[in-house]
Amino acid sequence: MAGPDWMEGAPRPITKVLVANRGEIACRVFRACAELGLGSVAIYSEADRGSLHQQTADESIFLPGENLSETYLNIEAILSAAQETNADAIHPGYGFLSERSTFANAVKAAGLVWIGPSARAIDEMGDKISARRAMVDAGVPVIPGEELPLEDSDEMVNELVRAATRVGYPLLLKASAGGGGKGMRVVREPRNLQREYTAASREAATSFGDGTVYVERLLEKSRHIEVQILADAFGNTVHLFERECSIQRRHQKVVEESPSPVLDEITRQRMGDAAVNAAKAVDYEGAGTVEFLLAEDGNFHFLEMNTRLQVEHPITECISGVDLVVEQIRVASGLPLPFTQTDLSIRGHAIEVRIYAEDPANNFLPAIGPLAIFRPPEGPGIRLDTGVREGDEARIDFDPMLAKLIVHASDRPSAIRRMKRACEDFVLLGVTTNLGFLCDIMAHPAYLEGETTTDFIEVNWPEGWNPKLSDMAPFVAAASEHFGLSRKAMSIESNEGRGSPYNPFLSLRRSFP
Repeated sequence: MAGPDWMEGAPRPITKVLVANRGEIACRVFRACAELGLGSVAIYSEADRGSLHQQTADESIFLPGENLSETYLNIEAILSAAQETNADAIHPGYGFLSERSTFANAVKAAGLVWIGPSARAIDEMGDKISARRAMVDAGVPVIPGEELPLEDSDEMVNELVRAATRVGYPLLLKASAGGGGKGMRVVREPRNLQREYTAASREAATSFGDGTVYVERLLEKSRHIEVQILADAFGNTVHLFERECSIQRRHQKVVEESPSPVLDEITRQRMGDAAVNAAKAVDYEGAGTVEFLLAEDGNFHFLEMNTRLQVEHPITECISGVDLVVEQIRVASGLPLPFTQTDLSIRGHAIEVRIYAEDPANNFLPAIGPLAIFRPPEGPGIRLDTGVREGDEARIDFDPMLAKLIVHASDRPSAIRRMKRACEDFVLLGVTTNLGFLCDIMAHPAYLEGETTTDFIEVNWPEGWNPKLSDMAPFVAAASEHFGLSRKAMSIESNEGRGSPYNPFLSLRRSFP
């Protein structure tokens, strides 16, 4: 089968892509494949039977099994699915196998095109210790820190104490192979050091099969800023500017925006150059993200590199005009980047919020329930990336993120107003979500002023977040009668006595007499 015209002359022509993932990222890649004229294949487990991602692809293959290791982490089953459907390329999405060098090697060994960086880059940048060494060699500034031996011995304890003393308190213990906040502990006093080290190492070993931990200085009041890069096989590497991702809970991002509200042009260029140098240090190919911490004193330090597509990539697409998934596929086929750094510029301002099935008033604990009503906002500059739809169920099988709501406007104040209105107009009933909390963030004076450090939530809601009081009773009764939903199905009981600044029934007023 001949590939589309745009792939003419590509060293590794692609005709059909299997996405080794699920949910919204799978749907996102399928859309890019459709636009490029490529076939698409979904894989799905029993929990995802009839899911949106299964039905979005041209073809789908069922993966039997009762857990992740038998389904979405089963390399052999995924390669068999590609062979059965004649897919000639695999896109890993993010999470799951996306940063496993063994998977990248297995895909290439099977004669398929791997839409991602080399196994070497994945390994070198995936291990935080080796990544630090590579960055030091490349002249990229890193956070002061020290490696720790893995041996469980008295000498290891002594070295831990000596390293902590040299680095200084407060400090951060981090799993070398970690991510997503796992294997990470803050230590403010020496008396807690050994206990937290043991806990971090144990969690790292359980989560990643590697209990190696290192210690680095905790940069408080810092900002989490990451730079998107793209690189091809011809030595061309560009950055597509930065994303500010400082608003987090449990080291998981909640709100992202691009560009950062605090970077001046000189710092932006220095950070972009550092990201490009970081990518070149490991001969990177494809899309990747170099993450930095920007300290109060204006200095930035390398944090880590994500050797995959990021959840928050849509805001970079909005302000750059570049489709990152399309470019991933083009680069994987062996084609050069169609632009240089001088061709790229920032166009307006974009914000993304992650809509989770969780209760922010109860320490952000995951929630379950039906998506009885799921009606996203509409209008200019609004985008929704999701893998669910009305009638689906929020379950505990996977990550609680339901959707990513993205807005793009001419400037930051306009983008904030657009996002606030979009969050208020999002009608989502049946499961507790963080939409009310997101509305509060968009209206918070600190956010409006761009004061978005990594402790934003802790500083502004030190006692935890609670919704404001509002009278929803008339709308509860009207919606219940109109849609035939119980109060429990509408997740009203969990808000009883508290109310919510996010009132989905206000958006449904026109539905009732």
